[in-house]
Amino acid sequence: MTEEMTLDAAAEAMREAMRKTVRRGSLLYLIQGILLVIAGVLALVYPLITNVALAIFLGWMLLLSGIVQAVTLIGGGKTPDFWLQLISAALSVIVGFLFLRNPAVAVGTLVMLMSVFFMIEGISKTVFSLTIRPFPNWGWVLASGILGILIAVWLLANPAMSLLLLGILIGVQLVAEGIAIATMAWMARKETR
Repeated sequence: MTEEMTLDAAAEAMREAMRKTVRRGSLLYLIQGILLVIAGVLALVYPLITNVALAIFLGWMLLLSGIVQAVTLIGGGKTPDFWLQLISAALSVIVGFLFLRNPAVAVGTLVMLMSVFFMIEGISKTVFSLTIRPFPNWGWVLASGILGILIAVWLLANPAMSLLLLGILIGVQLVAEGIAIATMAWMARKETR
């Protein structure tokens, strides 16, 4: 006999488990939230330094990931598509090394990749919105797609401002995430008193 649970009951059980977890570590979550807000404010004040730090971080991640992938492949014996995976690992190491060697160029590369991402995302959302056109609210998807295309064009047309924008977006994200985590932790601490 299997025990069945309704979707609402499962959702409530998950929420309660999350509440307990947050209550237990509320002080650490509060500290984490405050640190994220501080990091976000620093990123907003120093967006170019943030960009360089991001490029260095990504450089190390790519370099280490490529090395681990190569070692795993070589030590793992017969692997499907061995050479293709080894090429992927080598490219990861090379790109990581290049990012570390010249972080300023890496930041420009990141802005270019963001532009390509926004353009592809914008075009695909625009096409998708036109295919779902009879559905309610299809216009919001269309607006989102057009906005993505406009952002991509703006990023490409204003490379100097784009460099600032990347750091600012990171700062805004860190502040928003920090506030969310700190608020959740603060409310959990108030509940336990």
